[in-house]
Amino acid sequence: MRAVQITEFGGPEVLRVVEIDEPVPGDGQVLIDVVRAGVNYADTHQAENSYLAPTTLPFVPGAEVVGYTREGRRVVAIVGTGGYAERAVADVSHVFDVPDSIDDVTALALAIQGTTAWLLLRRSVHLAPGESVVVHAAAGGVGSLAVQLAKAWGAGRVIATASTPEKRDLARELGADATVDVNAPNLTEALREANLGRRVDVVLDMTGGRVTDASLAALAPFGRLAFYGMASRVPPTPVAPASLLAHSTTVAGLWLVHALAVPGLVATALTELYQLVEAGSLRAIAGGDYPLTEARRAHEDLRARRTVGKVVLDPSR
Repeated sequence: MRAVQITEFGGPEVLRVVEIDEPVPGDGQVLIDVVRAGVNYADTHQAENSYLAPTTLPFVPGAEVVGYTREGRRVVAIVGTGGYAERAVADVSHVFDVPDSIDDVTALALAIQGTTAWLLLRRSVHLAPGESVVVHAAAGGVGSLAVQLAKAWGAGRVIATASTPEKRDLARELGADATVDVNAPNLTEALREANLGRRVDVVLDMTGGRVTDASLAALAPFGRLAFYGMASRVPPTPVAPASLLAHSTTVAGLWLVHALAVPGLVATALTELYQLVEAGSLRAIAGGDYPLTEARRAHEDLRARRTVGKVVLDPSR
């Protein structure tokens, strides 16, 4: 079968399309004919071996696929690695049926990025009605869904940050009450101004570096920041426990792998997300359908912040 394989760590240039043997499912696994593979920012970290979990060479990247089992079930699956291929294997517990009303791109958008947004708001920060929420990278895969979920779940004011006017316009279209240029010289003050002069209650952050530092400084007493990635590849300033105590603030972390270990948690999230899509309260933003042969370009565009929403690969091309 055709697949993208990485044999040395590095940037997008290490993604190469090759012919390899198709995977063989083991006990408790299922083989999936891949219709589309999802591309996530974490994939770029795996390619250079800077992800939370170390990766062994060679490997096929790609953490999620949508397609069909040999029995004809239409499913979305979280596979960890192996998704950038014509066929992939997944643990049965990580395979979820897709309703007919949900298209392939939406199914992939919800599988990792949607459940991440759901967990951030439901579990990490426990969003309460009326609270203000800052969503960084609001035009991205997680951010574009988190903006909509925060509004649907009663946030008092949703503040979206993004790097370009076009991305900020998209965030407003999705329901953001205010937008902020993430490159603002004084981001802390810009976030407070966007919240009508008040400190903010909740921040969802996957950037790191100065963005995390500025966001922590913008939190109100009892404010919460949920950290779920470090796209800038620059660590934020270490957080001193005394500082949390002094300001009554909370910093939470989220890695989806832990949710997969909780029986039924991801299935619960997906069920609610599917219902919101079917009700018209949530929509995935299609961010580009790339041929498998152009996986390198997909990573280049993602890392250069040229994409919005959900990026996918088509193994048939």
